[in-house]
Amino acid sequence: MPAVESTDLALGKVFADFYAVPDYQREYVWQEEQVEQLLSDIRQEQAEDPKAEYFIGSIVTVLNATGRYELIDGQQRMTTLFIALCALRDRQRALGEQGNAIQTLISTVRVDEQGAESNEARLVLQYEDAGGVVGDLVAGRLAASKGATRSVANMAAAHKTAMAFYEREFGPDAAKLQAFFGYLINRVKLIRVQTDGLARALKIFETINDRGVGLDSMDLLKNLLFRKSKPAVFESLKTAWKELIDRLFKAGEKPLRFLRYFVLATYGVEKLREDELYKWLVDNEEKLGFGRDPLGFTRRLNEAATAYINFQEGLGPDGRPHPDVEAIKLLAGKSTRQHLILLLAGRSLPADVFSALCRDAERILFVYLITRQVNREFEVLFPAWAVQLAGIDTLAKYEAFSKDTFVRRRSELADRFRREFSALDGQAVRGYQLRYILAKLTQAVDLAGYGQTAEGVRWLSAYFDGKALNIEHITPQTPCDEVRAEFGPGADEPANIWSIGNLALAEAAINKSMGNKPFGEKVADSYPKLQPLKANGFRESRFLLTRTISHQVEIGRNSAIDRAVARFTPFKAWNAAAIADRTGMLTALAQDVWDVHAPA
Repeated sequence: MPAVESTDLALGKVFADFYAVPDYQREYVWQEEQVEQLLSDIRQEQAEDPKAEYFIGSIVTVLNATGRYELIDGQQRMTTLFIALCALRDRQRALGEQGNAIQTLISTVRVDEQGAESNEARLVLQYEDAGGVVGDLVAGRLAASKGATRSVANMAAAHKTAMAFYEREFGPDAAKLQAFFGYLINRVKLIRVQTDGLARALKIFETINDRGVGLDSMDLLKNLLFRKSKPAVFESLKTAWKELIDRLFKAGEKPLRFLRYFVLATYGVEKLREDELYKWLVDNEEKLGFGRDPLGFTRRLNEAATAYINFQEGLGPDGRPHPDVEAIKLLAGKSTRQHLILLLAGRSLPADVFSALCRDAERILFVYLITRQVNREFEVLFPAWAVQLAGIDTLAKYEAFSKDTFVRRRSELADRFRREFSALDGQAVRGYQLRYILAKLTQAVDLAGYGQTAEGVRWLSAYFDGKALNIEHITPQTPCDEVRAEFGPGADEPANIWSIGNLALAEAAINKSMGNKPFGEKVADSYPKLQPLKANGFRESRFLLTRTISHQVEIGRNSAIDRAVARFTPFKAWNAAAIADRTGMLTALAQDVWDVHAPA
């Protein structure tokens, strides 16, 4: 046959042949909207002109030794069409029709040399996640079970979408449904490209854009890796790639974002958009080494993905709990990820150096949050800094690097940080970020007083328990007349109520018992206890910073706790001036906690 042969075929002719989706192809990923769109487009064309032909794209195939066309490109569309045919047959049967004509396009009976008959589907799926889904489709009993794989769940949803489409469009009119079937198999066409071998088919694959869920850089990279591989490693490569995609999917992470961050972290590319990724990968094949060892490169991606997901979960690169990574997670939430570039780059650093890197990453993220810098700057700074991490193997070397990068950038923003932090509006930041700020300040004083070995101090998550700990407004959010009378002017002003100086972290029992009472009642030495062993009042808190609001914490002469709270002056009265004073104390503390100081 010619190296490349293309044929214009109606779907009735297409499904007169047999197809296979090879086991190294990606699983079925189309969602309901893509299925709905395909069927709606076909229906619209039929409604406008029942005799007009409708072209739905192309497929790239290689004819294998069993007589099946292996789908190298177009497997998502072909699988959807196969499901749509099965659903159409099922809808016909629900309306009392036999659906025999359509059944021949779904499966046929083959007779071997011994005369044994077997029912053979027109499409088979050879990847693991397919399970027995084709047999269920052919038999008309497909339903996604609770433990179904992603592919089976997607196919069950596609079948349900198609059934709903037919019912909505044609109702109980079997004749109209049959007319749609006739249009589908006679007027809907595609081009089948048949090549003389896998290598050529994969090359053509690169230039064709799949309908609906388009080919992105991750899909093209997979294709490229198989092109560069010898058939002997196909099985291992398929397994390694599936592990990579499944790992990212389970974590809810976009594979393309991971791939981009991996490149930024590893190769120091300053600017690289997602739509430029594949070209960059091809242009830098020698640097990446996937041409020489596609399987080894895929395994490196897997190793990086494991660490990447661990970081997102607040764990160290080895998957163990890590207080410094946990703190970054609590600050970043789900919306900020640029720090992962740095953590990926530093995942193999010595433990003490990696911890120092995490602390610097957390500090710079927070400084940018407070000073309202554009986070896009991270994708310029972080890749450049990531490359420098490669040559660091001791804490001394890291500290020199940090001084020229993180520390310098924080010091450049120090004056602005001080102004913005002192003017912080608790309503202007996200709830989890406000809790992070109060948790971090509270933890810092406890660490200084109790030390890192004290129970419940080292881990920032101990200060994040939303049920056991509340954010206390010293002047309540809804002041009563007694509060207004005691506070004076400004008791109702949001600028005072939501000032960082008016906020504290307190145990839920303490917060509830103090309620909306005036400050004088909250701090009175004779403050009543509602229940035995139920702490009330700021001085009863286990948090040193919270206790300093109303009382001087004294343990001994020059003890660690005394030194930790020495900068905080307790208040006898609470008003706008007191809020301003406490704001100043917390701002000075914040500059130390996040190490944001102007150049000497």
